[in-house]
Amino acid sequence: MKTFLLLLFFLIALALKPEGINGVERVIGAISDCNTRVGKEERVAMYMAIQDFNMQQNQTSILLRLKCSQRNPLQSALAARHLINKNKVQVILGPRSWEETSTVAEVSEHYDVPILSFADSSPPWAVEHWPFLVQASASTYTQMKAVANIIQSWGWRRVNVIYEDTDSAANGISPYLYGALQEVDVQISNLLPLPSFADSFLLHKELEKLKKEQCRVFVVHTSLALAMRIFRMAKEMKMMEKESVWITTDSITSSVHSLNFSLVSSMQGVVGVRNSFLDTRPDFHSFSTRFFRFFGQKYPEEKHHEPGIFALQAYDAVWTVGLAMNEGNNNKGRQLLESILKTDFEGLSGNIQFTKRKLEPATQFQIINIIGKSYRELGFWTDNLGFSHSIDNGSLGHVFWPGGSRSAPRGWDLPTIDNPLKIGVPSGSITKKFVKVSYDPSTKEYTFSGFSVDVFTETAKHMKYPLQYKFIAFAGNYTDLVKKVQSKEFDAAVGDIAIISSRCEYVEFTHPHTESGLVMVVPVLSHSSRVWLFLKPFTKATWLIALSINVYNGFVVWSIERNYCNELRGPFLSQIGTLLWLAFATLFSLRGEKLHSSLSRMAIVVWLFVTVIITQSYTASLSSMLTVQNLEPKITNIETLRSQNALIGYSQKSFVREYLVGPLDLKSSNIRNFTSTDEYAQALRSGEIAAAFLEAPVAKLFVAKYCKSFTIAGPTFQVGGYGYAFPKGSLLIHDIDEALLNVRENGVLKDLEESLLASEKCVDIQSDNETASLSPHNFLVLFIFTWLTSTAALLIYYFRAKDRFENYMAQYKGMRIALMIAMNKLGYQRNRTFQKS
Repeated sequence: MKTFLLLLFFLIALALKPEGINGVERVIGAISDCNTRVGKEERVAMYMAIQDFNMQQNQTSILLRLKCSQRNPLQSALAARHLINKNKVQVILGPRSWEETSTVAEVSEHYDVPILSFADSSPPWAVEHWPFLVQASASTYTQMKAVANIIQSWGWRRVNVIYEDTDSAANGISPYLYGALQEVDVQISNLLPLPSFADSFLLHKELEKLKKEQCRVFVVHTSLALAMRIFRMAKEMKMMEKESVWITTDSITSSVHSLNFSLVSSMQGVVGVRNSFLDTRPDFHSFSTRFFRFFGQKYPEEKHHEPGIFALQAYDAVWTVGLAMNEGNNNKGRQLLESILKTDFEGLSGNIQFTKRKLEPATQFQIINIIGKSYRELGFWTDNLGFSHSIDNGSLGHVFWPGGSRSAPRGWDLPTIDNPLKIGVPSGSITKKFVKVSYDPSTKEYTFSGFSVDVFTETAKHMKYPLQYKFIAFAGNYTDLVKKVQSKEFDAAVGDIAIISSRCEYVEFTHPHTESGLVMVVPVLSHSSRVWLFLKPFTKATWLIALSINVYNGFVVWSIERNYCNELRGPFLSQIGTLLWLAFATLFSLRGEKLHSSLSRMAIVVWLFVTVIITQSYTASLSSMLTVQNLEPKITNIETLRSQNALIGYSQKSFVREYLVGPLDLKSSNIRNFTSTDEYAQALRSGEIAAAFLEAPVAKLFVAKYCKSFTIAGPTFQVGGYGYAFPKGSLLIHDIDEALLNVRENGVLKDLEESLLASEKCVDIQSDNETASLSPHNFLVLFIFTWLTSTAALLIYYFRAKDRFENYMAQYKGMRIALMIAMNKLGYQRNRTFQKS
């Protein structure tokens, strides 16, 4: 029955064919894969186009000769040769793959037979290489822009691309998809090429690799047959769950209408891009109705009979050739090619117009969402206009995502306890204050600490979700570390890693968590002057002893002179004031003419002698200090280093050497590398190097540690500070930056910075160039001499006073006895006189 209906269909087409002028018939050849749904639609559509053209055009009668290729390039080449030699075709339509097109183009080139290729992924140079090749299918570049915009619109930064390992698919990925993704700043996480014959074992193996990655956004650019196997396997492996995204290109999406439910069920939540055509036109409605009937009669085993874009393209291609042939009876070869390229009409698939032997690119694509037993039309994407729910509306419909989610998927998996982030930490930091990696032989485990590690730990605590990670020690240099992140040996790198342009070629950095800049550290002669500098010539002990001896000498003078001067007597408080006045007045005047005792004169002379020496020492020391305070650092700018051809130092594991030789234009032979801050200090003090170039955070700690020996001089050369490195397009970057901002705003980062600086104590007792304060040891002999002198004077005074007191008492006692004797004699005489009387 089927054969009878097909024969009847072709007989009707031939019966209705009018005779061309001079009885000439034109023959069109076609090569298609008749076993696929696309090939079946093309076959029916082309025969319908032949019938319609012959009924409407009176000048030319055309015939169709079709060969099946089964997507075999060699078979396609043989079919093309047979069509040209045996069937005398004047033009060939198809095939749809680039592999077949290239072989057919090579054959047709020898016979000057134009070929209209349906391959949408032809390389740009193809039409230049084969002059009779015409690309009758729009380029995939605009379609790939639509795919890239879908990814961008939901904020996904990375994507896995699965494509068929054929030249056709590869041409669609590079440069079209790759370039479109770059334009919207989306990175390709993994490129997975799959052979057309990939079986379940191979699919499971390759998809398992993608499953272990964090990225859950997948773009599938394959044939329909391979795509069905991919989706079935992905569903079995639970890769079609929540938070995952699957996007298909036109090669798959335009055939979704033909799939049965068993196939559609494995694609639930898939978002697809397909060529858009206007299905409301009367001519399309007429074509669709007839196609539905003819296709069902020809292929009753197919459950869905609606035409797709491939049928419309084949129909329009026949009309394109027919209209070109209609221009003249002998229109063939190059003349026919020129007529084809001049064709301009509105076909069922869109406007048919060629530029440089390529069909004008499509500017509008339809976005669909597979759900339930079929699919739902979400809207449209138009080049330069973006998304719209309808032709005139500016929004897309609601999307049903894999796993039944109605909220936009995150597009990536969070690290888990079983699969945490592997974070590389440099073990060779120049200062352990930023990164310290310790190994415990007893437990065979590493411990990680330091400012940069602590900041990252706090940042992880402030994220919106728990971040599972583990630190891994890395002994190489910093550039090698970021390259390990690029190669995915590490998922990230944490430490004192400077953000510089050369490293940004490999990774993407978070916002810096330290001050940025490269500075020059040089030896200094002193720190800046202070308000209390006048006290600095003497130590505290010297000041205390000098004050005590001064008061003591005043006490000695007061004790000796108070018996000779009434001014030194009086109330207790008055005597205290007088004593202190005497102590300090003697510093500036000998006052010998006012002193009554030779003992007090002796004490004052010695103290004044000592005072003169101490005063002169104080003046000399203070003058020296004041002179030193005004000196500038030995090296003030980088021009001085160049002019003196001075040696300089840097950290051997940092980027600084390249910066010194490059932008700063310093001689490579004058640069020395060091591994610790102590080595820097020793080299600067010994004069081995004139200056050291350190990153600003390290320089602050260095100057804090050697607070009296070195300082920062010259300008700050702007480089990027310390940041954390992640792979380009990392899905964690935005969340890490947001959490780091919270750490900064709530004061945690400031507290860590203060703790960092406070932990670095100054180790300098005094600078080599700084004048030392005079200690009691410098005046020990003088202090002892004046103390002994004053003490001796006081003791002599007290002993003399004691002797005088004893003599006075003895004299007083004798006088008292004499007086008593005299009184007794006087009383005796009175008594005798009284008795006589």
